[in-house]
Amino acid sequence: MRNKSITSGSIWKNMLAFFFALLLGAFFQQLYNTVDAIIVGRAVGSDALGAVGGSAAMVVNLFLGFFLGLSSGATVVISQFYGAGKREEIEKAVHTAIALSIAGGAIISVIGVLISPWLISVMQTPAEQAEAGTMYLRIFFLGMIPNLIYNMGSGILRAVGDSRRPLIVLIISCVVNIILDITFVIGLGLGKKGDVYGVAGVAVATILCQLISALIIMFVLARSTDSYRLYIRKIRFDTDMLSRIIKIGIPAGFQTTTYTLSNTLIQASINSLGKDVASAWAAYGKVDVIFWMTIGSLGTVATTFAGQNFGAGKFDRVRNSTRQALAIASIITIPMSLLFCIYGNVLLGIFVVDQKVIDIGVQMIYYLAPFYITYICVEIFAGVLRGMGDAFVPMMITLVGICVLRVIWILFVFPMHRTVEMIEMSYRVTWCATSILFVIYYFIYIKKHDIYKK
Repeated sequence: MRNKSITSGSIWKNMLAFFFALLLGAFFQQLYNTVDAIIVGRAVGSDALGAVGGSAAMVVNLFLGFFLGLSSGATVVISQFYGAGKREEIEKAVHTAIALSIAGGAIISVIGVLISPWLISVMQTPAEQAEAGTMYLRIFFLGMIPNLIYNMGSGILRAVGDSRRPLIVLIISCVVNIILDITFVIGLGLGKKGDVYGVAGVAVATILCQLISALIIMFVLARSTDSYRLYIRKIRFDTDMLSRIIKIGIPAGFQTTTYTLSNTLIQASINSLGKDVASAWAAYGKVDVIFWMTIGSLGTVATTFAGQNFGAGKFDRVRNSTRQALAIASIITIPMSLLFCIYGNVLLGIFVVDQKVIDIGVQMIYYLAPFYITYICVEIFAGVLRGMGDAFVPMMITLVGICVLRVIWILFVFPMHRTVEMIEMSYRVTWCATSILFVIYYFIYIKKHDIYKK
């Protein structure tokens, strides 16, 4: 029953196969968002783009980020039981996870629809974008149940080592979303009727696309012949499984949320330095996302490999997969950093034409890209520790080492020397500090649990 490619055989070869499927999925997710922005920006207008990509996007990221962190708890629990070959526990975990998606989606939908106007207002959204932003949020929240079912279902498949079918569903989702965006916004002419209508068209296209994705994922799980097969009539909460999932998922969800909040403060500080710096930071972010997609995918790989091998009692493979994940991350990150530094001017030129903005962006790349290597320990060790069932301490390390330290830096150090370099330094300092904490804690953990000896 176990996925032999994870619990036996070459670790690095199977890691790479799993990683590239996840990375391709992240690419299509990014393409999904980029096409949305292009269609809204060109067919509706800049205010509509601001409504979808500004405050509304931040709210969506907060809610979704928390639940995706919570769903990682199900991924870890299922991967451990799958590695251990415990069929009954896997069945309970799968049905509890889907029940959590439905219940969580319903709660978020009701709350989200009711408080959308308040959320848009409290984030000081420009008046020209407020009505459209509220409309987008309300429609988006109506689609939360299928959204969460799709993400949870994909997490279940990845937990058992299946990265191919979630990728296929994501590609289908991306294509359908593009077709529906064009149909509603351009074909039906909603983009010409004003920002609210145009944004509504994009939002409806998004939730229809998510509904299709959820149905496909449910079909895939229901047609499975393995222990993770989904039976609709068995979707219910198992108290023990729910407790296990929440124990790991809540810290991960809280960690994602605090990341978003700290980045909001960083953005506000960047904005205070003027529009050229803000534009350069936005353009740099389009380049920077390549690294984050890569390292995020590797973190998921580390979690799955650690989870299944830990559940199977193969602690030597847990240690080896940790080392090899770090090696793969280093081998990818170092050349990527060099390429960014060498071709930064060209890469930024894809997104902006103002040479002054490009020059500022190049400085950002020179300052930050060489330090990407210091962050890989954070992602890999956090993933491995979660895979072994420890989510609380990694959350606290990340919260203190990155979020709290970064907030302190911006509030107290940055005002003494208000330059973009001082903001950038907060990343260098927090990446290095958090990596050191994770290295120390990882070795303490495996020694305390005698994983060295097993």
